[in-house]
Amino acid sequence: MSNPVFFTPAGTLDSTAPGSLFILDGAEARHAVTVKRLAVGEQVDIADGAGRRITGTVTEAAPAELTVECTSVSMEQRPDVRLVLVQALAKGDRDELAIETATELGIDAVIPWQSERSIVRWKGDRAAKAHGKWQSAVTAAAKQARRAWIPEVRPAVDTPALAKEVAGAGLAVILHEDAVTPLRQVLANWYGKWSEEHQGAGADATEILLVVGPEGGIGPREVTRLCSAGAVTALLGPHVLRSSTAGPAGVVVASDVLGRW
Repeated sequence: MSNPVFFTPAGTLDSTAPGSLFILDGAEARHAVTVKRLAVGEQVDIADGAGRRITGTVTEAAPAELTVECTSVSMEQRPDVRLVLVQALAKGDRDELAIETATELGIDAVIPWQSERSIVRWKGDRAAKAHGKWQSAVTAAAKQARRAWIPEVRPAVDTPALAKEVAGAGLAVILHEDAVTPLRQVLANWYGKWSEEHQGAGADATEILLVVGPEGGIGPREVTRLCSAGAVTALLGPHVLRSSTAGPAGVVVASDVLGRW
């Protein structure tokens, strides 16, 4: 059974080495001690959300502090091809469910998208609160999945801003029920060419955007605008999926094609 994971701010593990002690405090320590009931002698992982992870043994479990003796340190490198879920805002917390599941499956970043047909709107103070809620959701999911990286929740975009993101991506795929080419084929063709071009070279990291619309689907004008910026449409499968399901399903297919799984 894998060790439980707790997060500490990026940079706080930089000087931790095998044999040294690390003290976890704050909300994460309280969760470890009062909720998970970790005790002296148990094994635990502490990650900084930016790839660095220490494994160690609990030496002291106070109510607001967990002291861990480090036994090993590892650094998880980010993949050269990163997966970014562009999730349209959706009602009923379906968008949060989508990013939570996608995080467990390995997404690298998420972009909240205010599409034309999105019923939910992020405005004013609600925008900051909603963004924070999304960040909390992916952090909790990363902990559940024992990840060393916490996906970045980028600022919300409207369709014109998303078109700019599409233009700068290595590949942008709109998951669309009217598409003809299967997602697996689109990804495999692109990845084959990308791998050939960067074989033996220190390739700069690139991104694949998986674009998911709201409950009512992506509007035709938006599809046209995003495709004009360089996106392509792809068929995820024979069935019409909910907004909360399409993104995670796309992550599974992409993870297989890219050799992550």
